[in-house]
Amino acid sequence: MVWDSTGKPDPRFPKLTNSPFRIDAPPVSKTTDQVLLSPIHAYYHNIEQINGGRNDMFAAMSTVGGYTMGHFDGSSMKLWQWAKDYTLADNFFMGAFGGSYLNHQWLVCACTPVFKDVPDTMRVQLDANGKLLKKPGSPSAAEGAVQTYTGGLGGQVTPDGYAVNTTQPPYQPSGVPPAVDGDLTMADPKGSQRLGSPLPPQTGRTIGDTLSAKGISWAWYAGAWNAALGDGQQTPETQRAVIYTSKDGALNFQPHHQPFNYFARFAPGTADRKLHLRDGNDLLSDIDTGKLPTVSFYKPTGKFNQHPAYTDLVSGDAHIADILERLRRGPQWSRMLVIVTYDENGGFWDHVPPPSGNGWGDRWGPATRVPALIISPLGKRNFIDKTSYDTTSILKLITKRFALEPLPGVREKAGDLTNALE
Repeated sequence: MVWDSTGKPDPRFPKLTNSPFRIDAPPVSKTTDQVLLSPIHAYYHNIEQINGGRNDMFAAMSTVGGYTMGHFDGSSMKLWQWAKDYTLADNFFMGAFGGSYLNHQWLVCACTPVFKDVPDTMRVQLDANGKLLKKPGSPSAAEGAVQTYTGGLGGQVTPDGYAVNTTQPPYQPSGVPPAVDGDLTMADPKGSQRLGSPLPPQTGRTIGDTLSAKGISWAWYAGAWNAALGDGQQTPETQRAVIYTSKDGALNFQPHHQPFNYFARFAPGTADRKLHLRDGNDLLSDIDTGKLPTVSFYKPTGKFNQHPAYTDLVSGDAHIADILERLRRGPQWSRMLVIVTYDENGGFWDHVPPPSGNGWGDRWGPATRVPALIISPLGKRNFIDKTSYDTTSILKLITKRFALEPLPGVREKAGDLTNALE
C-alpha cells in the first residue's frame, strides 16, 4: 500500500505488488509534471533501509510504504540526452546516509557537523541495537507507515552530538527567524518549536578554505539567494514568503541546502561571504561574460531541484538543461568540466548496495546510489563509467586538479572522476 501523511491509504494510488514498478505507467499512471509524494530520506531510516547492503527494508522503514519502490522512465528527459552524449557515472553514491542537509555538508567539507550542546529534544532515541526506537504497535509495511519516537526527521542529532538530519543555519537565510529585538542577520539561538535550535557556527575546514589558501577563485551560486537574504532578515512576526514557501511557487528557498552558510568563516559581514556566496542570477551573467570563477558550485532554488512533495521533475530537468546549453555557448566552455549530480536519493529504493569497508565505509556513509553526469569537451563521449564514486569524489577531483591540501573525510577508495576524461 501507499500511505499518505496521516498514515492512511492514499486514494490516489492502487494497491501495489511487493516489487519495483513504474510510477508513470498503469496502474499508477502519474506524470513527471506532477508534484507527488516524498518518501522519508533521513539518516537512521536510510541505514536501516540499506540493511547492511541487502537493500530490503526500504518499504518497511518508509513513511509512504510501497511507493518507495517506484521509478520513472526518464528517457524523455533532456538530461537523459546529455547523459547519452557525454558520461554517465553508473556507480555514484551519496556521500552520507539520509537527506539533503548532511549530503550538502559532505559536498563541501566531507564532514558531519558538530552540535555537542544540543537540546535533548533534538537527540535521536535509539533502541538497544542502535536502531530507531519504534512506538509500540508500529505497523508493518503492509499495514501502515513506520512510527518512531523521533518525528519525521528521525532524530536530528546523534547521541554523541553530531547533527545528521535537517538542522537550520545559524545565519540568515534560515528556517529559524531572527530573535525578537535580536540581530536580523542571525537565527534565533533559542530556535523554533517546529525546527529546533539552529546549528552552532561550524569551524571545520571546507573545500572553500583549501581553494582560498592556494589563491584559486571559487563561488557558491544559489538560486534566489538575494531574495532569501531579504526575506530572512525580517522581524519574527512577519510572514516570510521565500524561505520554504512562495506565493507563486517560483522560489521556495531551502536554507539547509546552503552548506557554507553554516560556517563561521562565511558569517554575515565577512569578506569571504561577500566574495564567495552569490545569487543564481549572477551565475547566468558570469556564464555569458566568461567570468565564472575557476571552481563554481550551483544549487537551484526549490522550484528547480526536482525534490518530491514540493516540485515536479520536468521543471528541474528543463532548468539544468538550459544551464548546460548556456555553458556550452559560453566563452569558457573549451576548458570546462561540469558535474551534474544529486544530493540524495529522495527516499527511493535502489538495487545496488553502497560500497563499504576496506577504505570505503564509515559511520556516515556512503549511502544509496544517485545519478551523476560528467560533461566536458575534454571528457569521454557516449560513455558509461562503472567506477565507484561518492559525493567526496568531487572534492577529490578539485583537490587533485589544483594540488590542494586534502580534506581528511574524503574516502580513500572513492574515485576522483578522471576516468571520465580523455
